[in-house]
Parts: sequence; structure tokens; C-alpha cells
Amino acid sequence: MQLIEAIRSRKTVRQFIDKEISKETVLEILEIAKWAPSGGNLQPWNVQVLTGGPLQKLVSTIAERHQNSVVEQPEFETYPPDLKDPYKTRRRVVGQALYELIGVPRHDTPGKMRQLAKNYEFFDAPVGLFFVMERDMEIGQYTDLGMFMQNIMLLARDKGLHTCSQLAWARWPETLCQFLEVSDEQRVFCGMALGYADKDAIINELQSERAALEDFVTLKGFE
Repeated sequence: MQLIEAIRSRKTVRQFIDKEISKETVLEILEIAKWAPSGGNLQPWNVQVLTGGPLQKLVSTIAERHQNSVVEQPEFETYPPDLKDPYKTRRRVVGQALYELIGVPRHDTPGKMRQLAKNYEFFDAPVGLFFVMERDMEIGQYTDLGMFMQNIMLLARDKGLHTCSQLAWARWPETLCQFLEVSDEQRVFCGMALGYADKDAIINELQSERAALEDFVTLKGFE
């Protein structure tokens, strides 16, 4: 697959089919993705990959705690508390489009929560990845992690796979640190579902829009 096609076809998939991915495929993706740039060549990322029994055990653990109304305190905000425009509008628009697509009315809070909970099942993907960082890393190293994750998402497309990056896992910091045996010096930043997209799932028809270049590009010095 050409790079341009991989970039244009990458999207957030929220329903996968039950089809295994080999260890060799996962390792090949990570082997190439590791060539992402990082300031000072720190390569600050750590990745834990779950499939099979361990993945299902985590999903069951989260489901049980959720059913028992267990609530954990996230270590960071997923979005700024006072999100302003145009960002606030963009988030609202894509959220409305998602729920309209799957038939969840605007004021159906339980329906929205059920959809949110599917994050913690990795949307039925056969592989879940968790990205772990040392707590003393700064914003620059999280930028490095983002580039590493982008490599993974594009390489997945080259293999006919899709992904869903999931900051929603920030809601379960204590459970994840315990389950993944993360040290006190580390933080679980986010998760990522990896698998084959369910082409029949209507939710996967969602395609978010992108702003026009004039909305975010400033050119100087060109003829």
C-alpha cells in the first residue's frame, strides 16, 4: 500500500471482526514503527501487547468493576476543561455524527455510556496495545510517542488492519497499573485496538471531516 493511501484510509474503527493476528505480524509492525523520530533519541515509549487469555481477563476485570460501580480517578484530562472553538465545535459535531449513525438519541445518556464501555472491550479487536511512559517525561516525549503510534496505525493499514487509539483507558489508571504490572515510576498513557475492521458495522461508516488548509496554515516567503 502506498503511503498516501495508508494515510487517507486510516480512520478510527469501533468494531472489529473475530480474526486473529499473528505474533509475527504484530512484531513486524513494531519493528518498523520503532524508527519514529524522538528528541535526543530517547525513544521514550514502552508497549504492552495483549491478546487471547490475557486480553479477555482484562476485559472481564474492567466489566466486573464497572458493574460494581467502581470509579477511579484519571491522572490527566483527556481534553482541556474549558475547550474553546473551533475545537469544541469539532468535538461536538463528530460526537453527534457518531451517535446519530448508531441510532443513539442526543439525550440518551445510558446509550452513550454503553457505547463508551465498548472501549474497554477493545471493540472486539483481537489485539490490544498499551503505551506506557515514565512519569518524569515531559510534553516533548509525548509528542515522540504520538509519532510512534502514528507509525503503528499506518503500518497496520499496510497489513490490511485497522486501529482505534483509546485515551478512554485513562479512566482506569489503578486497574491498568496493577494488571500490567506497571511500576510507580511509570504511567499508562493510552490504549490502541488492532484488528480487522467489521465492514458490515454501521459505526465504521463514520468519516470525520478535516479543516481546510486556510484554517490552519500560514505561508510566508513563497512567490
